[in-house]
Parts: sequence; C-alpha cells; structure tokens
Amino acid sequence: MRSQGLLPIKRTAAIVAALLAASLGWFIAIARAQAQELLRLEASQDAMGTTFTVTLYGEDRDRMEGAAEQAFAELRRLERMLSNYRPSSELSKVNREAAERPVAVSRELFELLAACLDYSRASEGAFDVTVGPLMRIWGFYRGSGRVPSKEEVGAALTKVGYRHIVLDSEQQTVRFTAPGVEIDPGGIGKGYAVDRMVAILKDHGIRAALVSGSGSSIYALGAPPGEPRGWEVRIRHPRNETQTVETLFLKDQSLSTSGSYEKFFVAEGKTYSHIMDPRTGYPAEGVVSVSVLAPKTLDSEAWTKPFFIHGRQWAARHKPQDLRVFMCEDKAELQCAWLP
Repeated sequence: MRSQGLLPIKRTAAIVAALLAASLGWFIAIARAQAQELLRLEASQDAMGTTFTVTLYGEDRDRMEGAAEQAFAELRRLERMLSNYRPSSELSKVNREAAERPVAVSRELFELLAACLDYSRASEGAFDVTVGPLMRIWGFYRGSGRVPSKEEVGAALTKVGYRHIVLDSEQQTVRFTAPGVEIDPGGIGKGYAVDRMVAILKDHGIRAALVSGSGSSIYALGAPPGEPRGWEVRIRHPRNETQTVETLFLKDQSLSTSGSYEKFFVAEGKTYSHIMDPRTGYPAEGVVSVSVLAPKTLDSEAWTKPFFIHGRQWAARHKPQDLRVFMCEDKAELQCAWLP
C-alpha cells in the first residue's frame, strides 16, 4: 500500500488510578489523610517521554519527601542510561556502535537486555526491542502517521529481529549482527523504572504507595489508609475514555495496559495502532486492549504486547502462571474478560 501522507497520531492513557497527581514536571503536595491521621504525598516528574507519578502515605513528612526525591533521582538516572533520544546515554552508544563492534555495557543494562531476549523467546518473537525501524517508517516516532509501502516494510524487516542482538556474558558486551539494528526501550523502560522507584521507596521505609509510569504501568505498594483491599484502579473502556470496563484493588502488585487507542492514526477509514507485530511489519489487529497483573511491573509491561499480538487463545495457553490477563477484543460488540 502506498503512503497516504502524514496523519495525526492520537494518544490516550490506559489506566485510571485513584489519587494520582495531575500536574506535570516536579510537583509535590502534602495533605493530611483523615483515616489514621497519616500524611499523603503526591509528586510527579516528566521522564522517558511521559509523566511518572508517586502517591504515598506516611507519618514523617521529611522521610516521605526524601523518599520521593530519591525515587525520582533514580528515574533520572535510568533515563540517562536508557534514553534513545539522548546521544550521551549508554543505550545510544550501543545503538551507534554495536553493528560495528561489541560494545561493553554496565551489568545493569546487560541484565536488562538479557531479560528482553528472554521475553522475546518466550513470546515467540512478539516482544522485540528491535522494532524501532518499523515504528519509524509508520511515522510513530515523528508524531504523524503514514502507511508505508510493502517495499519499505520489507526493507525495515531486515533490521528487525531479536536474534540480531548478541550478548556475551563473559565480556559483558552487546553486538548487532546487521547494520541499522537499534534497540527501543519503549516496551520495558517504564516498567523497569517503576520497579526501581518502588524499591527506593521501600528502602526509605514507605509501606503504602502507588507509582505510575504514564498511567499505563503502575505498581501498588501496600494499601492506602482505610482501604485494606488495596489501591483502587480502573481499566478504561477502549472506545470511551470516560467509562471503565473493570475496577480492581491492587496490593503489592503491578498492572500494565496496552491499547490500540493509546497511539494511532486513521488512513482511508482504517485505524492503525502503534502496537507493531515485529514478525509481519504491520500493526496488530483483533485485540483492542490488554491488561496484565504481575508481581513486577517489568513483567506486566513486557507481556502486554505479546498477548495483544497473539490474541486470546495463544495468551491462555502461554501466559506464565503468576500473571493474570484481562483482554478486550474487537468483535461485533466489544468483548472484555479475564483469561482463564
């Protein structure tokens, strides 16, 4: 299919979580919670192209503010490591040089890339951090969508595939087997950052907190005062952002959602979402929203797209035992349900 020109890409949030701060940049608010006379702190900061938010409860204002500041300091550190928009980041160095020679990386980045390859193998290639060339030709990096030609898709696919990434555990290096390969951290960056921020809060003695990366990947630590079931979280309706399709209470769990409505464009009456099937080179179809409950946010975020791409039957057969999956499918009527 020939390109239809540049079309506006629309973005929306996937999860609506109670008590999240709505402001941008560094923002902090202290309020006295009525239940148990605890303080509530809300703080947010922009990073990784989105907004991260923490909401936490405690008795010591200084400890709470210190915990939030250290959590966001960790977020900024991870952005310096993982950003593919910063030329100075560790990941950008890998993307620039790994096709020419093995690139030595930190233990942290090496282990994160090893986890990515594990997700790729377990998902039969549906999870793939080398999907960047496809995202680029479809216009999702520019903010304006376009339908590429079959020739463009074919050319991009030669640069896509997790098997192009070669890790040497002895030398702790990363190498690409083909020119033009690049690693896009979009499928794991937010989840990993949320987990690290939660770890920092725990280290500072915080027992009740909700940490969110853009509203699509969250972790609920403990429970807010007066609600022993946990933090109330709502999954939005894929076709109406003012409605929800599921409400649940999270306690020491993560929830991530991927939806075709998050980022998309319309060309000649057809909707194309940003959720790309790295095996075909085209956006996935059939499913409109997938939410994954998991012990870690890295896992919940990483698994949303493979389940979205493969669909209900594959997900029911292959999902890890410690995950729960809520899926909305695009049939004659929208069908949303938890997988057995």
